[in-house]
Amino acid sequence: MTPPLADLLATARVVALPMNTRFRGVDVREALLFEGPQGWAEFSPFVEYPDAEAATWLAAAINFAWHEQPRALRERIPVNATVPAVEAARVPEVLARFDGCRTAKVKVAERGQALADDIARVRAVRAQVGPEGRIRVDANAGWNVDEAEHAIHALAEFDLEYAEQPCASVDELAELRRRVKHMGIPIAADESIRKADDPLAVARAGAADLVVIKAQPLGGIRRALDIVAQAGLPAVVSSALDTAVGLSQGAALAASLPSLEFDCGLGTASLFTDDVADARPVGGSVSAARVIPDAGALARLEAPAERRDWWLARLERCHALLDARG
Repeated sequence: MTPPLADLLATARVVALPMNTRFRGVDVREALLFEGPQGWAEFSPFVEYPDAEAATWLAAAINFAWHEQPRALRERIPVNATVPAVEAARVPEVLARFDGCRTAKVKVAERGQALADDIARVRAVRAQVGPEGRIRVDANAGWNVDEAEHAIHALAEFDLEYAEQPCASVDELAELRRRVKHMGIPIAADESIRKADDPLAVARAGAADLVVIKAQPLGGIRRALDIVAQAGLPAVVSSALDTAVGLSQGAALAASLPSLEFDCGLGTASLFTDDVADARPVGGSVSAARVIPDAGALARLEAPAERRDWWLARLERCHALLDARG
C-alpha cells in the first residue's frame, strides 16, 4: 500500500548538491528526501523525466523508507571511480577524489566531443591506474553500431573491462556484441534495462554480457534483484547521481546480491562538493549501512523555494499515479 501523501510531505526535504565537474549536463543535482519507518529515502528522477517514469522512482523510495529490505550478505561494497567527459589533463585531479579505487568508469561519446577526446581521456586514466587497474567505458547510448565498433577497436589497446551501453537499442547492442565478440570486450546494458518496458529483452536477445542495475529507476531493491535473477547475467550496481541517501539504497542492493563480481558504480559522492552525509569511498569501497542525513547539511543544502515547490508538486503528481496503479 502507498502511504498517504501527507506522510511523505511531513518530512520532505529538497536539497541541491553542487558538483565538482559538470556531469550528464548537470552542475547542481537536486533531490527530494523523506523519512519513513525504516529510515530515509531519496526521490530524484532527473528533471526531464516524465511523471510516468518518475513514479517508478517514487515507488522505490517509498519501499526503501517503509519496508524491510532483503538481508545484506556483505558489509562493504567495492566501487569504481567515475571520470566525467573532462579533458585528459584533468584526469589525475578527478581520480584523486576516489580513495583507493582501482577501477575507473570513463564517460565517452559526449556530445560535442570527438573520439580523439575519448582516446586521450582513457589513455590518461590508464596512465594513472597502471596496468593492474581496470577501465570500463560508458557511452550512454551515444554511438550507432558502426561508430561503436570503431570506437571499441580504437580503445581496445587500453584493456577495457567492458563497454557500457554503447548503442541505444537492443538490436544494435546484439549486432555490436556479435561484431566485437572476437576482441573479448564484454558489452554491458544500462539504459536498455532501466528505461525499457521489458528489462529482460536484452538477456533474451543475447545483446549483453552483463547488466547494470539501479535501485530507483527499477522500482526498488526487490524488483532489481528479480530482474538480475531472471536475466541470468552478472550485475553491476550503479547510481543515478544520487545523494548519500540514494547511494545507501544502491549499497543495500549490492549488499543483497548473491554474487558481486564487479566493482559497483556507487562511489559518485566524490563528484559532489557537498552532500547530506559523507558517502565517499574509503580504501576503494563504501559502507552498506543505511545513511542518516546530517541536519546541518540538510539546512545548508536546502534548495531555493521555487525549486522546493517544483519538487513537492512533482511528488504529489507521482504519488497520485502510484495510487491509480494500485
